[in-house]
Amino acid sequence: MNIVYLHSHDTGRYIQPYGYQAPTPHLMKLAEEGVLFRQAYCAAPTCSPSRAALLTGMSPHSCGMLGLTHRGFSLTNPERHLATHLRENGFKTVLCGVQHEAKDPADLGYMDVLPVESGTDDRRNAALAADYINDYGSDQPFFLSFGMFNTHRTYPQADPDIRADYVMPPAMFYDHPDTREDMARYMTSARVMDDSIGIVLKALEQSGQAENTLILYTTDHGIAFPHMKCQLYDTGIGVSLIMKHPGGFPQQGAVDALVSQVDVFPTLCELLELDKPDWLQGVSLLPLLSGEADQVREEVYAEVSYHAAYEPMRCIRTSRYKYIRLYEEHGRHVTANIDDGLSKTFLMEHGLQEETREQEMLFDLYLDPVERVNLAGRAEYAEIRQSLQVRLTSWMQRTDDPLLAGHVPKPAGARINPAF
Repeated sequence: MNIVYLHSHDTGRYIQPYGYQAPTPHLMKLAEEGVLFRQAYCAAPTCSPSRAALLTGMSPHSCGMLGLTHRGFSLTNPERHLATHLRENGFKTVLCGVQHEAKDPADLGYMDVLPVESGTDDRRNAALAADYINDYGSDQPFFLSFGMFNTHRTYPQADPDIRADYVMPPAMFYDHPDTREDMARYMTSARVMDDSIGIVLKALEQSGQAENTLILYTTDHGIAFPHMKCQLYDTGIGVSLIMKHPGGFPQQGAVDALVSQVDVFPTLCELLELDKPDWLQGVSLLPLLSGEADQVREEVYAEVSYHAAYEPMRCIRTSRYKYIRLYEEHGRHVTANIDDGLSKTFLMEHGLQEETREQEMLFDLYLDPVERVNLAGRAEYAEIRQSLQVRLTSWMQRTDDPLLAGHVPKPAGARINPAF
């Protein structure tokens, strides 16, 4: 069985299968034919750490990816990448487009790297991936990673039929012409991404490979708006995750169980009947896909150490509660870690830099799904807060989190921005 791994940049769950207005019909069809995970979370809401965690099955601090590859951070053991494991188990490993886990994709185990074009229109690169699929004449199973730049900023201008006057910005943003225009541009980028996916899916069908290919779609983290990307709110760590098996999974439609992207690697091993490496920290999702279980884990964990700037924080999320701990005491937004755009400019002009943040945050997600009422100081939540603190600390200890020892230094030569 082949694997096609489709991954976009900074998309969160803002696509049609999750109920949003973004024009993504190909992803909608994929979700309808497969399994949609409604409660999937990344291990880090920043690009390289998130992707490294998914593709090694380890937390970012365990696999060594504490910051961005292009800024000088790297995997401690690149050979633990999924591409290497699949290559060692008889797969032809192919990369088309974006990867953000190493300077040289060959270090990750990719055998073929397609000569993609630079730029922000992934449809051109999708055509290259489609040609590869159509021309593939070997009986050897392949693992194709198709990585898209979209929906990363800078967004294209909004398409004429996506009119900002009739667009709603994300729920936590004031309804203003600038935030509406920002969302309209995001939606246009999402359309490019979905068109690109459609090109690859069409090639699988036309070549006959769809009958023997597992399709996985996901993204690295939340969309590149303030309070989302690079933050541990659900708007930052919540991700799309869709899987389609060529024979169909017994479970179809939406799954509401809590899952982490570190669970993808062990799931693929179990589906393909491969040995699971001993470094994996996730759990297999096969009991959910087979309909044999309603849940496979009680909590997920996520982290930030470095993005553009240092902003150390950790969180634990259960089905109902979220506990976030910030490890710097300045109590301010690190605006260097917010991608530039219309929504950021609007907030900066209206006092974002003067806002304060508590060092500990506790949210009851049933009563406050937008995570704006901090319960950490309320006596009636003291027992819940303490339990989550203990569980978070225990996880950090089990996984040898360097943050337990204090400030996490950047690697020699790594480039970071001042926090403010």
